Amino acid sequence: MTDNAAHTFASPAAGAPTGLLAGRVAVITGASAGIGAATARRFAAAGAAVALLGRRAGLLDDLAATLREEHSADVLALAVDVTDSAALTAAASTIRATLGRPDLVVANAGVMLGAPFDEADTAEWDRMIDVNLRGLLTTGRVFVADLLAAADAGRAADLVNLGSIAAEVIFADYPVYGATKAAVTQLTRNLRASLGPRGVRVRSVDPAFAVTELGAGMAHEATRAGLDEMRSAITTISAEDVADALTYSVAVPARVNIAELTVVPTELG
Repeated sequence: MTDNAAHTFASPAAGAPTGLLAGRVAVITGASAGIGAATARRFAAAGAAVALLGRRAGLLDDLAATLREEHSADVLALAVDVTDSAALTAAASTIRATLGRPDLVVANAGVMLGAPFDEADTAEWDRMIDVNLRGLLTTGRVFVADLLAAADAGRAADLVNLGSIAAEVIFADYPVYGATKAAVTQLTRNLRASLGPRGVRVRSVDPAFAVTELGAGMAHEATRAGLDEMRSAITTISAEDVADALTYSVAVPARVNIAELTVVPTELG
């Protein structure tokens, strides 16, 4: 699926929104940039109303304005840190009052801070555990009642957790990041077992070597340089590539769940 093809998800017809996701209300965390922002563009192009959640209000507001202009989309931008459960709960109430009850939640917010185990700043470990695991848990818990309500009404309901191939593949200088993503994988599989029979599709999307700002903030200089070298050694994928695949996975018929979706550069096999 190419970038241009993705924009055919929605047509510019007047009146009610059209497209593969018309009538759906989506929530995306970590929507300020990268995969989150790219997914928001795809969802809006496909006719969904979209709530953009992230920490950087200016980037969210700019993206919301673009989506309204390009797709006439219903968009709500909320500056929220997913590690603040009270703020996330309040944001959920605002979303329900403004856009309606969500039936599509993408828990995308995440951080990747690598370093050898014996050299790492443990504050970075805390940050990854807080965002990648606790933030993802809180996101799912805050919106699960909305998803179950959509399923009870006979509509598609999706909870998408962003993982990583680091959950399955060993990267020596990313032990804690890999551990958090392995937890996401196992959590998602268990949630699929509990929520799937109740009509909620739960899936993980695991990218590899997608060129985003992920990893740019890590303190360990050698690991940061190594990440740049790994990305430059192959033909990488883009945030838009991941968003294309993710959008396809939520647009299939409600009877179908693409349970685990791995998106990697072709060179990785």
